[in-house]
Amino acid sequence: MTETYHHEPPYRIGVIVGSIAASSINRRLARALMALAPESLECSFIEIDRLPLYDRERDDAFPEEATALKEAIEGSDGLIIVTPEYNRSIPGTLKNAIDWASRPGGSNSLTRVPVGVVGTSPSAIGTAVGQQHLKSILSYCNAPLMNEIEAFIQYPDGLVDDDDRITVESTREFLADWMRAYDGFVRRVLTVVPQD
Repeated sequence: MTETYHHEPPYRIGVIVGSIAASSINRRLARALMALAPESLECSFIEIDRLPLYDRERDDAFPEEATALKEAIEGSDGLIIVTPEYNRSIPGTLKNAIDWASRPGGSNSLTRVPVGVVGTSPSAIGTAVGQQHLKSILSYCNAPLMNEIEAFIQYPDGLVDDDDRITVESTREFLADWMRAYDGFVRRVLTVVPQD
């Protein structure tokens, strides 16, 4: 893990989408969230679609894609993970990315990185069960988690338009509040969490 430096805003926020589908509604939601970010957060995607399957026998010779993932996370002040729910859990691609990011032993790139979790699905409960699994995994990885506002978003057709705007006012206001809460969470974590 690289040394973390505190600095004034803007904060660099990596956005990871759990689905690798180009048409993913969670990717649409992620773009809309990024558009709602306060000026103090500079959000950019961290892509996970080219990662090979994790194999501990490669811990001594990390593939280039996994090294790039770790460097992107370590270069971020915080992460937002936007994920679908597959079979009441998270997609295998997202778990694979977390496995690469947390390895090899002693160089967990997720340690002390403030994480916000959000997700959407057509279901009325959004991605509530998958998010609980994800938070359990991230907690084990020593990543501080924002629990102040949970965001289980039901996705009706047209929720996000082609200009990355939320079309339902109450949902837009809720997600803008979520982004402001995440901004405050990142500031608190970077202020109070001891650094190496």
